[in-house]
Amino acid sequence: MSKRSWSIDSLVLIFSFIIVAQLLSYVVPHGSFERVPVPDDPHRMVVVDGTYVTLSESEKVGLQPWHFLMAITDGMESAQGIIFLIFLVGGVIAVLRKTGAIDAALHAAVERLGKTPWLLIGGCLLVFSVGSYTIGMGEEYVPLVPIIVTMSLAMRMDAVVAMAMVWVPYGIGWACAGINPFGVLIAQNIANVPLTSGWALRLAMMAAFLALAFHHIYRYAMRVKNDPSTSLVAHIDYSAGFQAPADVAFTRPRIAVLAVFVLALVGFVYGVSEHGWYIPELNAIFLATGILAAIIARMPAGETSRTFLEGAAAMTPAALLVGFARTIEVVMSDGQIIDTVVYSIASVLEGLPAEAAALGMLCVQTICNFFIPSGSGQAFVTMPIMSPLATLTDVPQQTAVLAYQFGDGFTNMIVPTSALVMGALALGKVPYAAWFRFVGPLLLKIFALAAVFLVVSMHIGEATGFNG
Repeated sequence: MSKRSWSIDSLVLIFSFIIVAQLLSYVVPHGSFERVPVPDDPHRMVVVDGTYVTLSESEKVGLQPWHFLMAITDGMESAQGIIFLIFLVGGVIAVLRKTGAIDAALHAAVERLGKTPWLLIGGCLLVFSVGSYTIGMGEEYVPLVPIIVTMSLAMRMDAVVAMAMVWVPYGIGWACAGINPFGVLIAQNIANVPLTSGWALRLAMMAAFLALAFHHIYRYAMRVKNDPSTSLVAHIDYSAGFQAPADVAFTRPRIAVLAVFVLALVGFVYGVSEHGWYIPELNAIFLATGILAAIIARMPAGETSRTFLEGAAAMTPAALLVGFARTIEVVMSDGQIIDTVVYSIASVLEGLPAEAAALGMLCVQTICNFFIPSGSGQAFVTMPIMSPLATLTDVPQQTAVLAYQFGDGFTNMIVPTSALVMGALALGKVPYAAWFRFVGPLLLKIFALAAVFLVVSMHIGEATGFNG
């Protein structure tokens, strides 16, 4: 059976959820919690435990059969800040890539780290995880797959090692991201916690996961190096098709562009922590970065404009998924059932320790990622339910965000519904079954450590600023 015959399109799935949400409004009891503002943040409303009531017949609202279609506009409007952020960041990243700075930096790092196996593996884990940790890089790694496969083969390793050096840190970087605008910032926005808060603890967690990944990859790489017959892709022909691209020179203008980009990220983190900056400031910083990058690279205004628009246009699927995903919450709220859903889940978890509730959230998020591989889309589908659920089960909001990140990020390495994973495997000529055999045991170890970190975050969060 081909992949096309069983795969599920993300928009089809989310639109189905919208319809199901409206149908549920006709059969699920209508109810609501009392909500109050947080003392130190009057703009943030949280549910009050023990205040759930079932609405009377006179208080119930019946949705018109076509309401779900009209609600899509409300969903788009509700998520407009994130939608515009996705478009603007996508356009600016396209400009940065057009200058050649990002690709040159990645190629230079890989080549300089390629002297010895342990240095290449460790360096790639670091470089690619940082890219995902900061700006949610992933698509940018796909063109590098043939190059890293070439280097891996030249060092008597195999293509599985090459894939692992790219997609394992990609998944870890997303799972532990501190300032990724397509993942953690969206989830923190929904959970009403300060943007980028807890980045230091997330960085420490990422280091631990990378150490675990390095051990797994390096052990396999050395086994293949010593005995090529043990390779999971020993039967694949890699005699052609793996050459490096032409222009990857690390020039002064490209170095300057990277310096501007790094300073912009540092400036945003500082502004958030010291001055309460939010999405408008992030948009402004990214736009300024794109303009400065174009000036430094001496890109003509017309070419800059076209590149920006092409980059923004490429983000249309992600932006639309966010709007449609937000509509699920809109329909459930309009149908007066979202609080009932939260109350029902909380009732199942009632009596369990908060730690068990946090682990339950991780399980839910992990399963969801197989159906909604879009990180931003998954955040809008699940966080509106997980955030109030966290309040009712005494799970800190940051831990709920972390459960979303872990569930979304780690399985990004393996979900067959991800175009990135399947496309990269095709480029590297690695069969999915071989990749699954390699990364499956690693994911078991990663999720075991993730469960520990979720529990630990609940007890040391205040001391480390993670729950701030």
